[in-house]
Amino acid sequence: GQYQAIEYAGEAVRALSMQERMTMSNMAAELGGQVGLIAPDKTTAAFLANAGAPEADWSDLQTDEGADLLAHHRFNASTLPPQVAAPHSPANAMPATEASSDVDVAYIGACTGAKYEDLAAAAAILKGQKIAPGVSIAVAPSSAQDQQRATNEGIMKIFEDAGARILPNACGICAGYGTDRLGAAVTCISSTARNFKGRMGDPTSQVWLASPYTVAASAIAG
Repeated sequence: GQYQAIEYAGEAVRALSMQERMTMSNMAAELGGQVGLIAPDKTTAAFLANAGAPEADWSDLQTDEGADLLAHHRFNASTLPPQVAAPHSPANAMPATEASSDVDVAYIGACTGAKYEDLAAAAAILKGQKIAPGVSIAVAPSSAQDQQRATNEGIMKIFEDAGARILPNACGICAGYGTDRLGAAVTCISSTARNFKGRMGDPTSQVWLASPYTVAASAIAG
């Protein structure tokens, strides 16, 4: 990223919800970028209107035609399979089908991995399922607002029925805080953004990164 502004655009980006756009922009830091930008559109307007923001004209908040870009990359999102990242770097990415590891802890948490939509995704996998023996699951909703919505819709009960520990709306395990941080030689699959050595707990712990769908499925499979 060379500490540049990174703009995300294209059909796949326009199809993202506002929460997922926020995650994508947040993750520009993992590319070494200074900021992640997505031009406003109807999705942006609907989100801001729902939040009570005044109407505004954003038609000129677009990349200038013929703008001088440091680099321009095109990807076909339809060919990209679900990804995981092996310890100890988000850069250790690979298709989920090519990865194999027993897990001790499944963690759905952090600002980028436990939004309302993430909670709903994980709950859709966990509903009516049993967690594998020897695996614990913890859920730290990214905000009280999202947690309340998930509670109202029965999503949090699905986690509780699956035996999940519900943790506070805080960075928590993602940043290695509190009594729930990972212990020695623990293998965790997490919906968080970073898996650097020792970040989420003991330096001997191993952290895989994955989507909430994959974290939930891994909790069931073990």
